[in-house]
Amino acid sequence: MHTDRNALFQNLWRNYQEVTPSAAEIHRILGAEEGQAIINDHIALRTFNRSPVGLDALAEHFLKLGYRQGGEYHFEAKKLYARHYEHPDAEAPKVFISELLVEQCSPGLQATVDQLVAQIDADRVSADDFLYSGRHWDVDYPTYRALLDESEYAAWMAAWGYRANHFTVSINHLERFDTVPEINQLLKDNGYAVNAAGGEVKGSPAELLEQSSTMADRVPVRFSDREETIPSCFYEFALRYPKPDGELYSGFVAASADKIFESTNAAG
Repeated sequence: MHTDRNALFQNLWRNYQEVTPSAAEIHRILGAEEGQAIINDHIALRTFNRSPVGLDALAEHFLKLGYRQGGEYHFEAKKLYARHYEHPDAEAPKVFISELLVEQCSPGLQATVDQLVAQIDADRVSADDFLYSGRHWDVDYPTYRALLDESEYAAWMAAWGYRANHFTVSINHLERFDTVPEINQLLKDNGYAVNAAGGEVKGSPAELLEQSSTMADRVPVRFSDREETIPSCFYEFALRYPKPDGELYSGFVAASADKIFESTNAAG
């Protein structure tokens, strides 16, 4: 496992950019070329609640780097459970890890997931690069489509494996933009689709967190039988508000996160 937090996030970012070509362009329109620092609020990772790759196994990579468990979140309709992790250094990105509760899904989906996970070398899960190592299994396109009919989350995992599902721009750290609607308008003006599930702005000042996101890029992925263009990863934007003690809220809002998951939905 990594002993250098910055190295881990740099590798996660590099791997994310490979399948999210919009990320560099969004940095440009936010002013990165003019020296505007783009600070990462958090990343998100997905997995199945199956040994050896359940949520706890992924979290161990961050616990070893000094992270501590924060809140936990339940998404009953999507059959997901999640936790977030944060570091004592407030400048460190937060980490949101979710897992599909496979046993709550159909027998067919359970069998498929078990076949995928069985192809993972358990020793690899603790390797430095596991969190950005991609897919560890063969899967054909009809299997992806069958998963998609039941769980977009399961289908995304089957296609993409282990990588950051999204990075998140901290609006609090931007100099030229102060609100989520401003960011959304900038994105739309530059041709990006904004996730409108539950409204383009998710959350509220009262909940101490407002969020929005692009819809995932669509890029080619090689299945065992063919290449198809499907949704990959997306970019999120977060604005945090101060708690009564003056510190910025560091948690997440389950109702908002529920809609953020839909940024990778496949049309048709």
